[in-house]
Amino acid sequence: MRKLLSLIVPVFNEEDVIDVSFARMDAAMRALPYEYEIIYVNDGSRDTTMAHLRSIAVENPQVRVLSFSRNFGHQLAVTAGMDAARGDALVIIDVDLQDPPEIIAELVKAWENGADIAYGKRLKREGETIFKKFTAFCYYRLLSAMSAYPIPLDTGDFRLLDRKVADVFLRMREHNRFLRGMSGWMGFTAVPVEYVRHERYAGSTKYTLKKMLKLAFDGIIGFSDRPLTLVGWLGGAVCALSLAGFVALIICAATVGCAPWLWAVCGLALLNGAVLVALGVQGAYMNRMYDELKGRPLYILAESINIQKE
Repeated sequence: MRKLLSLIVPVFNEEDVIDVSFARMDAAMRALPYEYEIIYVNDGSRDTTMAHLRSIAVENPQVRVLSFSRNFGHQLAVTAGMDAARGDALVIIDVDLQDPPEIIAELVKAWENGADIAYGKRLKREGETIFKKFTAFCYYRLLSAMSAYPIPLDTGDFRLLDRKVADVFLRMREHNRFLRGMSGWMGFTAVPVEYVRHERYAGSTKYTLKKMLKLAFDGIIGFSDRPLTLVGWLGGAVCALSLAGFVALIICAATVGCAPWLWAVCGLALLNGAVLVALGVQGAYMNRMYDELKGRPLYILAESINIQKE
């Protein structure tokens, strides 16, 4: 029996591209030596996207469609597709054809060669403004510097996940999801597949600046404790400088003298530094509570040999 591949495609107000996108994705999947299913997740579209999907599903039995009651967001749409997927490997791709469906074959090849995760790495971004390219460049590098887990630069959600990786995703049920960070947290073998990201085929991007900022915030807050602990380090630095200031004032007072108000400034700085240190310690405790509330598994087994399941 041939293995099954699941292609997960979140959609939101994509009536202009859905038919062309399906034709290319179906052709790319048909060219592979596997059974396949295409799972569309309609994320509360307000145009005729759902009508197009109904028509496609009627004519193509390999197509499955989920439809949200409202717009829940891209990351939750992908999650719903993963919940429904039956494949031995899952491929996540956007509908707008910026990530070429033809690259799926390269992701599958990396999977066949042993990769648990094969992710698309963008060599070039066509059709995007200088502002979008600059902010993306800065964001990925800031996220990489802040994250406690490795998140590859210049990557999106276009990737293939082995079944065992997908099963771990299904056990991670936090609401504010950042799939790239969750993949990095798992620690499975991940292989990059380089490609040129194309210009959107039709329509306009559904990732507004507000949504991009929220995703960036979720990525940093969800996968780094540094925003919590950074204030503690800042407090420590302020305390050290204040103590150095006191030493300097004592020396000055014993030699040339100094203005009385300088003592008050150093004392106030030392007090503020101590407050920041206390906040940093509090943040460290909050981070541990936050990790527990996520409810993630404590560890992940990549392989099991001769272990009987109950």
